Amino acid sequence: MNALKNKPSSAIVAVSDIDRARRFYSDVLGLELYDEGMKSVLVYKTGATHLVVYPSESAGTNKANAVVWDCGKDIDAIATDLSAKGVTFERYQMEGVSYKDGIHDANGFKMVWFKDPDGNILHLNSA
Repeated sequence: MNALKNKPSSAIVAVSDIDRARRFYSDVLGLELYDEGMKSVLVYKTGATHLVVYPSESAGTNKANAVVWDCGKDIDAIATDLSAKGVTFERYQMEGVSYKDGIHDANGFKMVWFKDPDGNILHLNSA
């Protein structure tokens, strides 16, 4: 019997500089540091899940989304806050999708992409 379907999962992101990552994830993104008991590993609480940030020589090599947050109707306010903190948003060309102030809009479904200091792609959406 596979019991994984009943177990929580966490996102995990590799970084090259744990102190720089701590500043970005704590100060810029405003995440709450949940645990740093393991040497050089940061665990942030994000809703009902966790985001694990750890040092790795492979940091930033992923070319796809590393983490996604379902922000619901708060996506506009969150994007505005991140922009005010200096976050630069990615812009992707997609048919039928408009773009304004960092937010892609696909007929009411909103999406935002940006990168952490290592180039890991972080994604917000209005789900």
